[in-house]
Amino acid sequence: MTRIKCIITYDGTYFNGYQVQPNKRTVQEEIENVLTKMHKGKHVRIVASGRTDASVHAVGQVIHFDTPLSIPIEKWTTALNAMLPNDIAVLSCEQVHDDFHARFDVREKEYRYKILLSDKKDVFKRNYLYHFPYKLDVQLMNKAIQYLTGTHDFTSFCSAKTEVKDKVRTIYNIEVLVEGKELTFRFIGNGFLYNMVRILVGTLLNVGQGIIQPEEIKSILEKKDRTFAGKTVPGHGLYLWQVQYDN
Repeated sequence: MTRIKCIITYDGTYFNGYQVQPNKRTVQEEIENVLTKMHKGKHVRIVASGRTDASVHAVGQVIHFDTPLSIPIEKWTTALNAMLPNDIAVLSCEQVHDDFHARFDVREKEYRYKILLSDKKDVFKRNYLYHFPYKLDVQLMNKAIQYLTGTHDFTSFCSAKTEVKDKVRTIYNIEVLVEGKELTFRFIGNGFLYNMVRILVGTLLNVGQGIIQPEEIKSILEKKDRTFAGKTVPGHGLYLWQVQYDN
C-alpha cells in the first residue's frame, strides 16, 4: 500500500460541508466516489486535515489515502481531476511515509475570512464574501487582536455543540487586511475549534462597530461562556487557506 498526500481546493457553495452525511452532497463523498471507481468498486477512505462546514471554501485543504495501485505519482493529479466535479480540484499529489497523517500531524493552519464593505450588495460575490454595510474602525479591531493571540481557553469562542473537551488553542497571528472595499481577517494557529474563526470574526466586527471595547476581549475569554462573544458570521466568507506540517 502507498500513502498519497493531496492538496485540494473546493468551492463550498453547493456542499453541505466536508464530512460525509446521509443524503447530502459533501466534499469527502465526491472524492471517495472517484477513488472507489478508480479502485474498481473497492471503497477508499480519505482523511483530511479537518472538517469544513456547509458553504465554507478551501484553498489548500490537505487529505491522504492509501492505495494498492501502481499509478506513477505524477499521474495522480491528472487522473483525479479528470473525474472530479468542477467545484473540486486537486492541486498536487505526493507519496508520503506510511505514518504521515493529514489530521494529526498538522503544525499550523491558516484560515481567512473575507468581507465586502459596501452599502450595496454584489450579486457576483454573494457566495464568496460576507456583505457587511456598516462602518468599521480597523484600529479598534487591531487593539482587540492582542488579547486573542497566544495560548488561551477559547470556550467562549466555539459552538456549544463542540464535542472536544480541551478547548485550549494557540493563535500565532491575526491580521486585518483592507484592500479597496474588501476586508480580510487572517488567522494562523495550531488548531481551531468548531465555529471558532467565525465567532472570532463576529466578535471583532462588534469591536470595529464600537459595540464592545477591545479590552473586553480579555474578560470574554475568562468567562468561558459562548453567550458573551459575538455572533457566528456566515460560512460563505470563510476559507481554509493552507495547512503546514513538520518536515
